[in-house]
Amino acid sequence: MAGKLDTKVAIITGASSGIGAATAIALAEAGAQVAIAARRIERLNEVAQKIAAVGPKALPIVTDVSDETQVNNLVQKVNATWGRIDILVNNAGIGGLGTIEDGNPAEWRRQFDLNVLGLLYATHAVLPIFKAQGVGHVVNLSSVAGRTARAGVGVYNATKWSVNAISEALRQEVHKHNIRVTIIEPGLVATEFIDNITDPAAKQALETRFKAVTPLQPEDIARAIAYAVTQPPHVNVNEILIRPTQQEN
Repeated sequence: MAGKLDTKVAIITGASSGIGAATAIALAEAGAQVAIAARRIERLNEVAQKIAAVGPKALPIVTDVSDETQVNNLVQKVNATWGRIDILVNNAGIGGLGTIEDGNPAEWRRQFDLNVLGLLYATHAVLPIFKAQGVGHVVNLSSVAGRTARAGVGVYNATKWSVNAISEALRQEVHKHNIRVTIIEPGLVATEFIDNITDPAAKQALETRFKAVTPLQPEDIARAIAYAVTQPPHVNVNEILIRPTQQEN
């Protein structure tokens, strides 16, 4: 039985764990050839083995999306390997919480480098390929944090508001070329997000929020992404906001 993404090629950044890994598996299950990019080769190889078990062969490529040269090499290698790219899922990113007064500027820069510039580098690299093909789909992982602002979350809020602004501007720029753009905005998801928070008070506050709900799983977000990219070509799902049922805001 043919899959909805047979003959399609997808790149997923931040694919070594969490939402990225789950998305790579979900798109592979739908028939896509999947290039998985992240910094941890051992984890990428583990994901590639899981993908091979469901059918298509994955292409793991070590990539730090904050490095423009590495991102360009990623896109060029995928296009050279499979002759096309149909879907880019800009998932790579990092969260850093804490007040602005007590914040670490190095962490601020890292968030913008990954969450904003990395997304721009990858998008910039695939657009000429999409335009030449006359088709393509960019999926950008934003967050509920891209729609609200909270004390102690300001810098992360800023990066995700940037993702939303970039995505809508991009949609307006490329829709005439049959290129679709989708924003995915998850609420609380059980991933490694908490592990990367260095501010003790902010980490404890987030852990308390998680304990109050049944959080989403990476597979929940992967299904939302799969839904968006498997719609008919004339349908562009612009935005999916998805929260745990028990999450208030």
